[in-house]
Amino acid sequence: MAKIGLIGCGVWGNNLARNLVHLDALVAVADRNAKAADEFSSAFNVTAMSVDKLIENKNIDGIVIATGAASHDELALAGLMATKHIYIEKPLSLSLAGALAIRAAAKSAQRQVMVGHLIRYHAAFIELQKQLAAGAIGSLCHVQANRLAMGRIRTTESVLFDLCPHDLSLILALVGDLPTKIHCVGASHMTPGIVDFLTSFLGFDGGISAGMQTSWLSPFKEQRLTVTGSAGAMVFDDTKAWHEKLTLFQDQMQLDGEHFLIERASPITLPLTEAEPLKAEMRAFIQSCDNDSPTPTDINEAVSVQQVLEMLQDNLIDTSIKYKIR
Repeated sequence: MAKIGLIGCGVWGNNLARNLVHLDALVAVADRNAKAADEFSSAFNVTAMSVDKLIENKNIDGIVIATGAASHDELALAGLMATKHIYIEKPLSLSLAGALAIRAAAKSAQRQVMVGHLIRYHAAFIELQKQLAAGAIGSLCHVQANRLAMGRIRTTESVLFDLCPHDLSLILALVGDLPTKIHCVGASHMTPGIVDFLTSFLGFDGGISAGMQTSWLSPFKEQRLTVTGSAGAMVFDDTKAWHEKLTLFQDQMQLDGEHFLIERASPITLPLTEAEPLKAEMRAFIQSCDNDSPTPTDINEAVSVQQVLEMLQDNLIDTSIKYKIR
């Protein structure tokens, strides 16, 4: 089995390390803060190294990067230059140029790059994809992703780069294409220029649409994906218990003159096998290192997400900024 090194001994790094240990893959940890690395070394019974030594270690096959987004480009490029397979927590980069540089380096090194779009490995989303492909709700019309919570407020990256990559990955996987129309409005209340409320709308060829509502400042937590089709809808609510996470609605709508008649049907909760998505994601990375094979969230998928992030950023209207009205 591939031997994995972890760079980034913070809160999320702890979750990654725990799962890698359960999968018997973690062999070393590193952090710019040597004390943090030493604490992980003791907690997980693995070797603590400097970041540079971990990257250059010839006994390590893959590197998991769980550091701040601003450091992703540098660490990923260094890891690829050392011919390591790379897993990077989202976002892949803070710029499309950075993402493309990582992809070019991966191609040159002939190594796999995987990005932490975690929800793609969630049993509820995988089942949702299967149901959609089987025609359970007819043809796809609209995808609505709401990701709201209180806390984890950033001062270096907006909710666009911190939270939206998850939902963009889901939307692009369901639609199978990049959007051709973009609308993006937000507001910066905590840190000027760092958007903490965001509403975005995407239009795709063929008439499919998608929307995202995203914020760090919501008094309640919402992680809900609603997928509407021509013959029903499915709702993936990740705040609910496992037996309630995925619900199928097959309401009937029929035009009657100038009005639509709606016949409501009883919702159906779809059975799921409970499993930790992060463990499934780490297992996928280990297999990618072992087999030199791409994952569902490989570098090409990640670059597609990055392209849309850049489109949204370029079209973002920050309503907390005073604009001159002509």
